Amino acid sequence: MITCGAAQDDARGILATGSYVPSRVMTNKDISELAGTSELAILRKTAIRERRWAKPEEATSDLAVAAARTALERAGIGAAELGLIIVATSTPDSPQPATACVVADELGAGHGTAAFDVNSVCSGFTFALSIAERTLADSTADYALVIGADVYSRILSPMDRRTIVLFGDGAGAVVLGPGGGQRLVSTRLASFASARELIGVPGGGSRMPATQETLREGMQYFSMNGRGVSEFVETQVVPGIEEFLKDNGVSQGDIAHFVPHQANGRLLESMSERLGIPAERMATTVTRYGNTGAASVPITLDQLARSGAVAPGDLTLLAAFGGGMSMGLTLLRAG
Repeated sequence: MITCGAAQDDARGILATGSYVPSRVMTNKDISELAGTSELAILRKTAIRERRWAKPEEATSDLAVAAARTALERAGIGAAELGLIIVATSTPDSPQPATACVVADELGAGHGTAAFDVNSVCSGFTFALSIAERTLADSTADYALVIGADVYSRILSPMDRRTIVLFGDGAGAVVLGPGGGQRLVSTRLASFASARELIGVPGGGSRMPATQETLREGMQYFSMNGRGVSEFVETQVVPGIEEFLKDNGVSQGDIAHFVPHQANGRLLESMSERLGIPAERMATTVTRYGNTGAASVPITLDQLARSGAVAPGDLTLLAAFGGGMSMGLTLLRAG
């Protein structure tokens, strides 16, 4: 477990946010026909009404570039001014090169801009945000671009109703730079590797390269132990958040805005209740976009930022969890 306080000298903050979701809407009716279940059952179990899926010609980098352009425009920063680009994703365009390098090229980032991917599955954005903030603090660069982007629709089995009802595609981005915006107060990153079997894609890597047999067995598809994930949230994430807040001298009542990973609407309701953070302080996008993987926290943060609800001095808690198993917690203070 790693806990980091933000660098106090020449501190960087979030200058602007951006997000993008594909135009293709997949309603519960569409999904129910694929999965052999009912619209009502999907809504009752997940609180999701619709999600967005990428078009055949859209890849993760395309979504990431669209979100990044919005964030850069709002920040008034050109891509050539970026010293660092990190893309958090578990659905890269291809195994190589890093999707961040594709994004850097498409944006027109300067020659030599450091660009790399982070894969902590649905926690990836919070991990990447912490890496970017600390890297900027120790470098001569002024600006970094951090993106969470995933296209889960490409790795879902239509035969697995447990997963196909949950996931959508999207991207969210933030620009980090000196002054302004929301400052990172503290971050905690943790992994629980003994629980790594709860979530994964078994085939297609160096341990089990893609073959006709692995394809027949559907090992190229995402799998998840939903009950195990719920237990992980209850036994590790909720207590982890409570400990994180306590260690930072912050109570649940001090949190003005709670931005959790949009895993499942019913799971979020349970988290809010267990933590004692009122539902009206919890920002959500899961009803409209489903679980967008590493994109869910930055998409929801962008929606919150654009709502005008964040006032100077407000504390915002980002709480992500995902495969690995992993957990990333971040406290932000609005300037």
